[in-house]
Amino acid sequence: MMQNPQESRRAHRKPVNIAADVIDAMSGRRMGQLGNLSASGMLLIGTEAPRSEAIYQLRLPLPGLGTPAAMIEVGVQEQWHEVAATPGQVWAGYRIIAIADDAAAELQRWLELPD
Repeated sequence: MMQNPQESRRAHRKPVNIAADVIDAMSGRRMGQLGNLSASGMLLIGTEAPRSEAIYQLRLPLPGLGTPAAMIEVGVQEQWHEVAATPGQVWAGYRIIAIADDAAAELQRWLELPD
């Protein structure tokens, strides 16, 4: 049975109110756009379903921390995905499993910005 993603969240997720493309750091492919982000995970809105429980190294922007947007890299593991109501879109939840100290500090700065 698939666990309800709402029930497995431990950290507040901040919505991303600007188009923020997330890139697979290994392949250079666009994975999707950030829907929301927390210190421990993220929601991506993409066009292809990720592999279940797959691990990815992602590069993502933190809009609002400068121009151009600060970029950080994180290691994530897919937790769930489902077809969105909008045709051609897939929502996917990821848990952050690896992040460098400096990237974690940048992410925390971004999370503390007003919505």
